[in-house]
Amino acid sequence: MLKRSLGAGKFSIFWKFWNPIWSYYLGKYIFKPLKIIFPKALSLLLTFVFCGFLHDVAIMLINRNFTLLLTPWFLLMGLCVILGDYLKIDYSKFPWIVRAFINILIISSCLILAYQLRI
Repeated sequence: MLKRSLGAGKFSIFWKFWNPIWSYYLGKYIFKPLKIIFPKALSLLLTFVFCGFLHDVAIMLINRNFTLLLTPWFLLMGLCVILGDYLKIDYSKFPWIVRAFINILIISSCLILAYQLRI
């Protein structure tokens, strides 16, 4: 799972391999119903936000403290997925290590920005 996801040549492909079981359920129960109402890109973004919020809720239940870090982080990563697909950004011709570096750079950049914007 880790090797395939980190070595993905597009950020959207990274997410297909990162957690396939979770992705399946998010796709079936969140993305597809949203896609009936909203455009595909907005449905995808809302799915990322929902996923981040679920992660935040789990952390809030454990810490008993309201904080939203993962919701904006997933929002930013969702924007990167949409933007990457829209601009047709493809780095699949690079060696695995370069692709992994690019994917980690996108994820960590989104995390740093989300942390700076933290509620």
